[in-house]
Amino acid sequence: KEGMQGIGAGFVSSNEVELSPTMSNSSSLSMELDESTETRIQRLISEHPVIIFTRSSCCMCHVMKNLLATIGVHPTVIELDDNEIAALPLPDTIAPAAFIGGTCIGGLESLVALHVTGHLIPKLVQVGALWEKKFVQKDIDGHGIG
Repeated sequence: KEGMQGIGAGFVSSNEVELSPTMSNSSSLSMELDESTETRIQRLISEHPVIIFTRSSCCMCHVMKNLLATIGVHPTVIELDDNEIAALPLPDTIAPAAFIGGTCIGGLESLVALHVTGHLIPKLVQVGALWEKKFVQKDIDGHGIG
């Protein structure tokens, strides 16, 4: 579970940030004792440019993380239980659910669709999750196209 955190439990992320309840807001992944699940989720969405909410041992989350990592983005990943997933600000409680710049882009299919259509990288640059650089699409022989 490297790189994954839980909302209510004391998991430790790959950055060694502990998610146990605290009285201060010293870390964006910390939580206030009186903070509701809905409030905590909204705060995490607003504080992280790219965040994925998932169930434990979700293979689609692994694929989402790998796709983003190949681009150079390492999202915050939060494992939720079923009650916490129901608190996600979505019409349907999909998991994994990816948020970029505070906006839900959906699950794995939506993330892949953004990437294939060329809209993912500009969106990641816009929210500051990726440095702007020239991405040149190459054909099968390695020649630049577009």
